[in-house]
Amino acid sequence: MIKRIVLSLIILLLPATVIAAEKENLRPHWSLELKGGMYYPDLDQWSQFLGKNRLPQYAGTIAYKVLRQIEVGFEGGYIHDEGAGKALLHSQAAGTTVAAGSVTYEFFPLQAFVLVRGIFNEGQWIVPYVGGGWTRIYYRSKAEMQDTIKGSADGYHGRAGIQLLLDGLDESAANGLFLDYGVHHTYLFFEAQVSRALINTTAGESVNLGGTSFLAGLLFEF
Repeated sequence: MIKRIVLSLIILLLPATVIAAEKENLRPHWSLELKGGMYYPDLDQWSQFLGKNRLPQYAGTIAYKVLRQIEVGFEGGYIHDEGAGKALLHSQAAGTTVAAGSVTYEFFPLQAFVLVRGIFNEGQWIVPYVGGGWTRIYYRSKAEMQDTIKGSADGYHGRAGIQLLLDGLDESAANGLFLDYGVHHTYLFFEAQVSRALINTTAGESVNLGGTSFLAGLLFEF
C-alpha cells in the first residue's frame, strides 16, 4: 500500500520536476509588461485649471534581455483627462489665460530605456530594478470653441520598482504558461517614474510636460 502511494506521488510530481528543470536550463530573453496607475503632472497650474492634480495612465512595455540582469526596451503609454474650466495648454502656448468650456487632454508618452534588474537566481521572490532613458511626449488638447493644440516634447526619464514572483502561488498554472506560451516567470510589480520633457511657449518660457507616475502591473518573462 505504501509503495503504491509513493509511486503515485512520484508519477504526479515527475512532470512538474521535469518542467522546472527545463525552465532552469533555458533563461528568458524577453520581458512584457502591462501596467496602469496615476500620473501627477509637473505643471503647477494643473489642479488650478481642472480641479485635480492626477490623471489615469496606462502603458505597455517590451524589452530584450541583453544579459539576465540587463534589458533594453521600449514603452508606449496613454494619459487622458477632461474637464471644464480654462485651457491649460492653450494658455501655455499663447502666454495668456484662455477661457474654455469642455477641455480634453491626451498625452502619448514614448520611452526607450535601459533597465537593470537585481536578479541572481530564477526562484528569487523579490527583485528590485532601476532604469532610465529617452522620453518623447506627444500631446493633444481640444478646448470648446478653440483650435486643437498638438505637438511633442523630448526629454528623459528615470524609473525604479520592485517585482514579486507569482509562480509559487500556482505552480500548475505557471507550468501551463511555460508549456503553452513559453512564459518562464510571472511577476506582480510596483513602479515609480519621473519624467521631464520641455516645450517652449510663445512667451519664451519652458514648460515641463513630464511628471511623476506611480504604476502597478504584471510582468511576463519569456
